[in-house]
Amino acid sequence: MTHRSGLFPALVAALLALAIPAATRAQEAVLTVAGGCFWCVEADFESVSGVREVVSGYTGGDVANPTYKQVTAGGTGHYEAVQIFYNPARLDRETLLRLFFRSVDPTDAGGQFCDRGASYRTAIFVASEAEQREAEAAKAQAERALGQKVVTPILRAQPFYRAEDYHQDYYRGTKLILTRFGPKRQAEAYKAYRKACGRDARIKALWGDAAPFVN
Repeated sequence: MTHRSGLFPALVAALLALAIPAATRAQEAVLTVAGGCFWCVEADFESVSGVREVVSGYTGGDVANPTYKQVTAGGTGHYEAVQIFYNPARLDRETLLRLFFRSVDPTDAGGQFCDRGASYRTAIFVASEAEQREAEAAKAQAERALGQKVVTPILRAQPFYRAEDYHQDYYRGTKLILTRFGPKRQAEAYKAYRKACGRDARIKALWGDAAPFVN
């Protein structure tokens, strides 16, 4: 896939957290999932009412502060993942999990769409027994709806490392870049990549009208 240290990103994240009113943070919950290209998962879920922000990053591996190059090269154990920050008073976790399963191909154990390899597999990360039960229920419901085995694992939460700044909100960026489709603004490059990768076509074929983010 063509889309694609240390102290400074953590400091930026801390400052951003301080900029959010304490009352807002207290009312917020987070869901961590891996659904292939994090550009796409971020774009999908930032359109959901009740979601404040989606952050792209890496989790599930055994290397601290990994880079995109390390993760996609393999060997770190990390998934390309996102953290979805949402208001549980407006949006429940069950709904988010339902949307997640219907925005990916949960029958594919080798990656997602044109992006192959361990870092592009699907997964749900849980931090409590209650979250485990919710994820298992959503997975079972997805299996019933599809009539196929869902291979998406439910894993215990591990440290989440924010991806490089250029990955955040890539889908709506304006920077001019050179792609295999020619020079394009980031937002245009993202759309071209997503279409060429076959993400929406496969999700539509798999989920039909139940696919929430496919026109």
